[in-house]
Amino acid sequence: MVKKAVPDWLNSSLWYPPPSSAARPGSSATNAAASSSESDAAPPDHSTETVPVPVPLPPSSAVRAEPPEVEIRDPLSDDSDNGASGSPTSTAEDISRQAQILQELSRKVINMGELRRLASQGIPDGAGIRCTVWKLLLGYLPTDRGLWSSELAKKRSQYKHFKEELLMNPSEITRKLENSTSLENEEPKCETGGVLSRSEISHGEHPLSLGKTSVWNQFFQDTEIIEQIDRDVKRTHPDMHFFSGDSEFAKTNQDALRNILIVFAKLNPGIRYVQGMNEILAPLFYMFRNDPIEEHAAFAEADAFFCFVELLSGFRDHFCQQLDNSVVGIRSTISKLSMLLKQHDEELWRHLEVTTKVNPQFYAFRWITLLLTQEFNFADSLLIWDTLLSDPEGPQETLLRVCCAMLILIRRRLLAGDFTSNLKLLQHYPPTNISHMLYVANKLRSHPAR
Repeated sequence: MVKKAVPDWLNSSLWYPPPSSAARPGSSATNAAASSSESDAAPPDHSTETVPVPVPLPPSSAVRAEPPEVEIRDPLSDDSDNGASGSPTSTAEDISRQAQILQELSRKVINMGELRRLASQGIPDGAGIRCTVWKLLLGYLPTDRGLWSSELAKKRSQYKHFKEELLMNPSEITRKLENSTSLENEEPKCETGGVLSRSEISHGEHPLSLGKTSVWNQFFQDTEIIEQIDRDVKRTHPDMHFFSGDSEFAKTNQDALRNILIVFAKLNPGIRYVQGMNEILAPLFYMFRNDPIEEHAAFAEADAFFCFVELLSGFRDHFCQQLDNSVVGIRSTISKLSMLLKQHDEELWRHLEVTTKVNPQFYAFRWITLLLTQEFNFADSLLIWDTLLSDPEGPQETLLRVCCAMLILIRRRLLAGDFTSNLKLLQHYPPTNISHMLYVANKLRSHPAR
């Protein structure tokens, strides 16, 4: 059988945009050059930037309490703990793109097509732009700026109601029912001295009740899931003081993650909670909690909840075990990645799946279900998400192209490896230039396989 040659476009000069300025020390580009020989050139590195530009959102009238002063590492600017890309230096291109995004956000009605185009190139994080753009891309904010205040107030009030109803202890629920009943029936109970008689305790309100409508039975069923959520939340980004540690600030953030995941589990009984959802929630909450506008930062928990629901709506079937073998399940999605690789690089596909027998489920399951949050450092994950969220086709198709690009970028090492070395490489993906990886992923879209 004749091997299918590598597509011409992979070796074409079209691969490479005009050369950018020299890579910064400690940047992703420098790391990639030192660790991999897969690419000879790379597109400009659109790292996140911090530029003092006026925030596009309305001024705040509310003031949130300042958290205790603790050492909180910012992964967007500090590479001391998890290998982030280092403190970025502003470039003319980044400043220009930031100005364009701010101009778009200042319009009365946002042009989502233009915003998606700008965001797909990477969102400079100065002035909290990413917070607003992500909310728009996820459909949490309407395109009409005049509706933002009312929509946010409605959603935040709704989340507060969810918490009051779903995070309440059964004893509090029973007491609330008793109080409402006593207000309706204000007849004196002199003969019982105000003590509720046994005959008045309904079956559903008894702690030993096994009835489907019993609040106590439901409470005990939820306990196991809540314990799993607690364990996972405590393991979320242990290298970041924002999520981990003994400070009150970290514990407050952990409580917020816990609340969101519990409320989601109770509102979605078909999915409940699946291990790893905490990793998908973390970037959303981190961005919104660090919003420079105090009012919005104070409601980060509510905003993150609804954006988490919107994001997961496109991937929810991956978390439903009953659908694993269906056309919408995780195994079908992994098969799509396998076919995508075969279409664009059959030699690499054959070596991985036929010669060395590396089942894509061994590495792609985590890549896809956790949206690549575990394969790259936190700052780079945010850049990848800029591209995922900005694609009008939806995040999944873009995610598969990014995963395929990840394989193509290390093809030489994979072609030279056996089962053991390749599996280790794919489960511990090497440092790479994120901008170049996204560039290759976009090439897979613009150069469909023949």
